[in-house]
Amino acid sequence: MALDVKLTQKLQQKLVMTPQLRQAIKILQLPRGELDALIHAEMDENPVLVVDNGEEVDTPPEDAPPAEQEPTAGSSTEDIDWRAYLESYNEDIPALPPTGDDDEDEGRHNLIENQPNRATSLAEHLSWQLRFSDLSAEEERIASLIIGNLDVDGYLQDAVEEIAATAGASVEAVERVLKLIQECDPPGVGARDLRECLLLQLRDQGFADPHNQDPILSLAAKIVQDHLPALEGRRFERLAKDLGVSVEDVTRAVKLIAALDPKPARNFGEGDIRYVTPDVYVDKVGDEYVVTLNDEGLPRLRVSASYRQLLAQGGEAKEYVQEKIRAAAWLIKSIHQRQRTLLLVAQSLVKFQKDFLTYGVSHMRPLVLRDVADDIGIHESTVSRAIANKYIATPRGIYALKQFFTTGLKGRHGQEVAAESVKERIRAMIATEDPTQPLSDEEIARALSSDNIVIARRTVAKYRESMNIPPSAKRKQSPH
Repeated sequence: MALDVKLTQKLQQKLVMTPQLRQAIKILQLPRGELDALIHAEMDENPVLVVDNGEEVDTPPEDAPPAEQEPTAGSSTEDIDWRAYLESYNEDIPALPPTGDDDEDEGRHNLIENQPNRATSLAEHLSWQLRFSDLSAEEERIASLIIGNLDVDGYLQDAVEEIAATAGASVEAVERVLKLIQECDPPGVGARDLRECLLLQLRDQGFADPHNQDPILSLAAKIVQDHLPALEGRRFERLAKDLGVSVEDVTRAVKLIAALDPKPARNFGEGDIRYVTPDVYVDKVGDEYVVTLNDEGLPRLRVSASYRQLLAQGGEAKEYVQEKIRAAAWLIKSIHQRQRTLLLVAQSLVKFQKDFLTYGVSHMRPLVLRDVADDIGIHESTVSRAIANKYIATPRGIYALKQFFTTGLKGRHGQEVAAESVKERIRAMIATEDPTQPLSDEEIARALSSDNIVIARRTVAKYRESMNIPPSAKRKQSPH
């Protein structure tokens, strides 16, 4: 068969991602704080953008798109098809909520992040305390290296020999400075392992003081020093036999150890205070929930009339002003569309999760992106972008919008139960269990099965671990 070269013409529709479309998608995904920063940055770069304070009424020029009017469902044919370009733009967004089609939906669930960090970091706190010590220049350098090698929990990561080699100092000098740091607040900071961390906290309570004659404190220190594996396994009878004391004394010593903090630096952040700014507010009015956008402090933009007058003058200024007006109009339209989409998504979420807002987590219903998308008539990808990094303030607290999405478990009679609701039941069961006979994962699974929730033992273990609840062997306490 002979091969030849031909020219053919083909007509097809294709959506081109222009810089303006990318900007609109970016604005849709921005949380409230970053949106404020973007608006002020655009106002600094585009001179035709001004804040509408209601004192001046503008009429858009004939050759520029409308800048003031908010897009509505009945937009003209000259408007951009927002739904089309949002659905076609396939940029990945991390930690997507469940869609209903992905087997890994459960792992994508985002936890609530609405707690600010401490204003003072651990490094600043330790450095402040060391200022009261008479340290030489070499010791200050060693202290800086040690503090820099502490992890977020306050443990020393590098070996003393490595720090000595980096500082060009002796191992003895590093040990001496490390001992000073270990005497600082919080107790237990600078430890190299859990045993040393607990011993430092017991020392802070006075077990190393020769004038302290508390036998329980000394017993606790001995358990931590020589019998930590037996303590983790809660083998109290074995501990009592090995140490030659009563089980009651061992129980009292274990209670003292349990009051210690294995992560002494957990209350220190990185030094920056980060607050969550809600994008949406939900208020309960009677029996209904009213959704409003957080527009406080958000400037209402318009195109300056003084620059529009330059369009009639012609010349090079006309082309420049036309370009700036188009950019300003597109920015205003993108912000309006973001607000409209976010409001529709929030209203739909509140409608689906009304019982959750009224009664709590135990009444959360399974919800995926497709449910909201079908409810308001947009694509799932648009919903995903609209809820990215957004928070909602409700009468029950501040939540990430992604928190409203959760996968479901099948009930015995075909009904679906939200995973968060099942977690809440597991947490309640463990909170009310007999500490001397804690519930195993298999027993919890059987109890849930009696409530018509079909769940495997390994799923119970997975949920329990996600809530940082230890297994039954580590929750068990000896009877008094």
